[in-house]
Amino acid sequence: MKRRKISVFSLSFLDCISCGLGAVILLFVIVNAKSAVQRDELTSDLHGEVSRMEKEVLRGTKGLIEARNALEKILEELAKSEGLSKELIETSKEKKVELAYFADETLANKAHIKKLKADLKSKEEDVRRLKAGSKVDDEDGSKLRVFPGKGDRQYLTDLKLGGNRIFILVDASASMLDESIVGIIRRRNLKDEEKLKSEKWQQTVATIDWLTTQLPQTSKFQVYTFNETARPLIEGTRKRWLDAGDVDKLNETVDRMRQVVPQKGTSLLNGFKALNEMKPGPDNIFLLTDSLPTMGARKPWTKRVSGKKRLGLFKEAVRRLPTGVPVNIILYPMEGDPLAASFFWRLAKDTRGSFFCPSRDWP
Repeated sequence: MKRRKISVFSLSFLDCISCGLGAVILLFVIVNAKSAVQRDELTSDLHGEVSRMEKEVLRGTKGLIEARNALEKILEELAKSEGLSKELIETSKEKKVELAYFADETLANKAHIKKLKADLKSKEEDVRRLKAGSKVDDEDGSKLRVFPGKGDRQYLTDLKLGGNRIFILVDASASMLDESIVGIIRRRNLKDEEKLKSEKWQQTVATIDWLTTQLPQTSKFQVYTFNETARPLIEGTRKRWLDAGDVDKLNETVDRMRQVVPQKGTSLLNGFKALNEMKPGPDNIFLLTDSLPTMGARKPWTKRVSGKKRLGLFKEAVRRLPTGVPVNIILYPMEGDPLAASFFWRLAKDTRGSFFCPSRDWP
C-alpha cells in the first residue's frame, strides 16, 4: 500500500486556526464592549463637569455684566456728585459772604437793642413814679382774665365785687333751663347735650365767666352749684378757698361750669348750709337763681309746691345766712313765680348787697 503524504494545511489544521481566530475575535469583542462601557461612564462624568463649568461661566458672565452696569451708574453718580460739589462750593462761598454781612448787621442790632433796653428801663422808672402818685390801678390792667362780652360792651350792674373771700352760689336746678313752665317741662326731657344749649343756662354760664374776670387778684373765691344738694364746682375743693390770682383755677372754674347740666329741684337751704361750711366764712356772697326754692333739706312728699310753701322754704333758708355779709342777687326771672323778685330784692337790701336782673343779651 502506498503511504499517504502528510500536508501541513490539512483540514484539521485549518479548523484549529479558525477556532483560534474566532476565539481572538470573541475576546476582542468582549474587551472592546467593556472598554466602551467604561468610556461611556467616564465621558458622562466629564459631560456633567463641562455642563457645570459652562453654567458657572454663564453666571460669571452675567455678574460681570451687572458689575459693569453698576460701575457705569457709579461713574454717572460720581460725575453728578462732582457737579453738585462744585455748586455747593460756590454756594458756600456766597453764604460766607452773606454771613459776614449779617454778622456785622447783628452787631449793629445788638447795640440798638441795648439802647432800646436802656430806654425801656428809663420808661419803666417813669411809670413807677407815675403809679406812685395814683390811688387805683387801671381797671382792665388789674384783671387776670378778659371777658369783652358781645361787641366789647360794658355794663353798669352796681354789683359789689370786692371782698377777701367771695362765695358764688349758682342755681343748677331744672328751672334754669327756660323762662316758662312749658319750656322747662319740654327741655328737662331732652338729652344733656340739648339741655346745655338752653339760652337761659348759657347766659348763666356766661355770667360766671364774667364774674371770674372781675374778682380782685388778692382775694379768695369759691363757686358752688346747688339743686337738691350743693357741691363745689371743682371736685376736691369742698370747704376750701381758691386763689383768685391763679388763672388756671379761674379757667378751670369756667370750664367746669360749661359741663354742669341743670336738673332736679331747688333747695336754697342746702346751698346756704354749704356756704356755712367755709372756714373762715365769706365776706361777700353772690347768688345766681331764678325763683324761690321748691324744697328744704329733703324732697317734699308731693310734686306740687304752693307759693306760700315756697315762701316759707325761702325764709327758712335765709335764717341760715351768716350775719353781716352782703348777698348780691342776680335773678333770671321765671314765669309763675311773681314773689321771687320782691323777696330776693328785699334780701339784697337787708344785707346791704345788690340786686340785678340782667337783660337777655347780658353779659
